[in-house]
Amino acid sequence: MIEIKGFLETSFLDWPGKICSVLFLPGCNFRCPYCHNHPLVFHPGQFASISLKEILQRLQSFKGWIDGVCLTGGEPTLHADLPLLIREIKEIGLLIKLDTNGSCPEMLEKLIEEGKLDFIAMDVKAPLDPFSYRRSTGLSIDLALVSKSIEILKREKVEYQFRMTVVPQLHSEEEIQALGRQLRAGRRMTLQNFNPENPLDPSLKNTPPYDPQFLKEMEKRVQEMV
Repeated sequence: MIEIKGFLETSFLDWPGKICSVLFLPGCNFRCPYCHNHPLVFHPGQFASISLKEILQRLQSFKGWIDGVCLTGGEPTLHADLPLLIREIKEIGLLIKLDTNGSCPEMLEKLIEEGKLDFIAMDVKAPLDPFSYRRSTGLSIDLALVSKSIEILKREKVEYQFRMTVVPQLHSEEEIQALGRQLRAGRRMTLQNFNPENPLDPSLKNTPPYDPQFLKEMEKRVQEMV
């Protein structure tokens, strides 16, 4: 079974409009330079694993208080037994939100078709071209897989949103707008500032994030690209 490395009892931020518990799953196939969860990717052994039995017992005790569980990472869809974990949680009667980078469309489609997910947040890292994506993910990515995941979500069989973590050093205003034109997702696309406190690339610690007001204005512009 998947090693679960973190258990946050409550969160109001990870699922808009819901109160949820958050489970962190180790491992990721991206190397985003601004990633702040990189210890979970490179050194998962330094975190204590939590047994599924313990997780389910805790979640049972939260019933009536929380709405669901957010599965994040790392990249959850890399784990072949992710459907089993979701099934165990769903049997308690809780909703499931999945955070994903969209690199495993087959797993994503399987979970959607089987009705296992209630909300998906897909992190789109950059405009959909090889150079931009390589710069933002730290390695070469098969963009066909990412595009397939975007297509799957746009079928609207499950509630979803696209997110872009914006780093001034990596994402210019023109590139943010380019992605907005490519996705044409309306209010389903959100922008979030990167956190310079503990990025994978130490040089980004000296990069101040975009002004929040500027980012809000940019988000409004890309949301109008429908």
